[in-house]
Amino acid sequence: MRTIGNILWLVFAGIWMFLAYVLAGIIMCILIITIPFGIASFRIAGYALWPFGRTVVSKPTSGALAGIGNVIWFIFAGLWIAIGHVITGVILCIFIITIPFGIASFKMAGIAIFPLGKSIVPIGEDPTSQYAVRPIGTPSQ
Repeated sequence: MRTIGNILWLVFAGIWMFLAYVLAGIIMCILIITIPFGIASFRIAGYALWPFGRTVVSKPTSGALAGIGNVIWFIFAGLWIAIGHVITGVILCIFIITIPFGIASFKMAGIAIFPLGKSIVPIGEDPTSQYAVRPIGTPSQ
């Protein structure tokens, strides 16, 4: 079912939002200081292209620099991409059959605004396991 949802998402909204994130990533990679924003944009582009079956979680290790970076991202790219998600969501909510995709687009507007300090993980994976502190010799799965 996820594959069908992803294919429909790709046709209705995914390709356009993917291109928006890739364009933002290319623009951000022009300057050396904004390369981390470009990398984050490319990471989210993959999520915008094929979102079902994955989720976004906050990284407990992110700190103040991620917050400052999110403000910079918001000014230069986040606001514009979030507006794109909202417009796409409104258009998708016009038709009854595409309302779930419109709601998904609205949810993705949140990550478009503040992407730094977040990680995209498969739904079945424990998002905290990669950050957990374990005694030496304990398997990490």
